Amino acid sequence: MRLIWAVIQPTKLATVEKALMKIGVTRMTVLDAMGYARQRGHIETYRGHEYETNLLRKVQLEIAVNDDFLEKTIECLEEHALTSVEGHIGDGKVFVLPLDDAIQVSDGQRGPGAV
Repeated sequence: MRLIWAVIQPTKLATVEKALMKIGVTRMTVLDAMGYARQRGHIETYRGHEYETNLLRKVQLEIAVNDDFLEKTIECLEEHALTSVEGHIGDGKVFVLPLDDAIQVSDGQRGPGAV
């Protein structure tokens, strides 16, 4: 089992969610996030005053998958999180972590069946 932790642009959430549903990934957690990497923020104007914003709005996805769904889930994220055909800085990142155990609270099922 693996935990996929993806950070994507908020505008791509609906597209990514639909694509994941098509390949059979039907469970995920979505969180609002703020951060920066190579983008380093941007200048915004509010009521006529400019100010620099270092943190940009992102969306974080947490997706627990069994090993047989790992590669197709990553490929789906890579394909559908892009903001253009060639991609841009700030399109996101995908992290894959080992998941030692999963427990379904409703019935206590453990392991891959709980994912």
